[in-house]
Amino acid sequence: MNNNRWLLLPFLLILLFGLNLSLGSVHIPFREIISILTGHEGGEPVWSDIVWNFRLTKALTCMLAGGALALAGLQMQTLFRNALAGPDVLGLTSGASLAVSLIFMSPAAGLQFLTTPNPWTIAIAATFGCTGVFLIMLAIARKLLDNVSLLIVGLMIGAGTSSVVSVLQYISRAEEMQTYLIWTFGSLGGLNWTELTVLAVVLFCGAAIAIGSSKSLNAWLLGDNYAVSIGIDIKRSRFWIILSASILTGGVTAFCGPIAFVGLAVPHLVKLLISTSNHKILIPMVMTGGAALMLFCDILSQLPGNTQVLPINAITALIGAPVVIGVIMRHSRLRP
Repeated sequence: MNNNRWLLLPFLLILLFGLNLSLGSVHIPFREIISILTGHEGGEPVWSDIVWNFRLTKALTCMLAGGALALAGLQMQTLFRNALAGPDVLGLTSGASLAVSLIFMSPAAGLQFLTTPNPWTIAIAATFGCTGVFLIMLAIARKLLDNVSLLIVGLMIGAGTSSVVSVLQYISRAEEMQTYLIWTFGSLGGLNWTELTVLAVVLFCGAAIAIGSSKSLNAWLLGDNYAVSIGIDIKRSRFWIILSASILTGGVTAFCGPIAFVGLAVPHLVKLLISTSNHKILIPMVMTGGAALMLFCDILSQLPGNTQVLPINAITALIGAPVVIGVIMRHSRLRP
């Protein structure tokens, strides 16, 4: 890593974390925030509740979600050797969306006993949706040796589940469809400490599997034949990589909703900063970059002097879309 440029990412993460804690509809001096976090509470009594139960949980959710999605995107881009592969390429997010749509638009689906869903119901439903698609993809992966074919199958499963969601939206009531659409915008500020702990444990498991697959990921960069030549079990390696990406993507989708572009854009941004293909270095750096980018997007989503917050997916798309365009331009032949 040339010129210690990798130090920029941890520094940026710390800076954005502090800035994220400082911003909100209620002005709290940064010195007071530090005092509250260190146990020396002062100022207004309500400030402590705001910092501990809203701003800190939201900032930590940003870091966990951003790091997880970025790592899942890195693994999918490496496995499929496709610069435009993202964490939702296997249809996992679409599976979660289908399960959640059955909850929100339950009268249309005949599930009247779930007409008043709570956050845990939504998280469990999204988890089941992701798990169902993962099991289908796992069964198909045992039959397919070609990763490109697996990629196409994943895209088709995503298209199929999206079509079912469209049917449910068409036959549902307006208020039910609106509730579901709000969920699809993504949310980072709705977790309490219990939900945040569960999310952290789930994502830690997914990241641990990815770190253990570093050697396999390095081998996949040079193709299937090279991986076999150095003793990599192709089917077993692909299973662990897909499992890790599924856990990371499914965990974030379950608790935060479908968040787009972060997993697709961050690996490319990090590779522009750090010239390396070694996943032992890329994995922690991509996770750091994803956490920093999500904090930055959350800061942009907060309208100054207003209690309203823009949908996080709108902000991630504004940042991620130019990156995707740049990747296409970089990997395509241009007219002279």
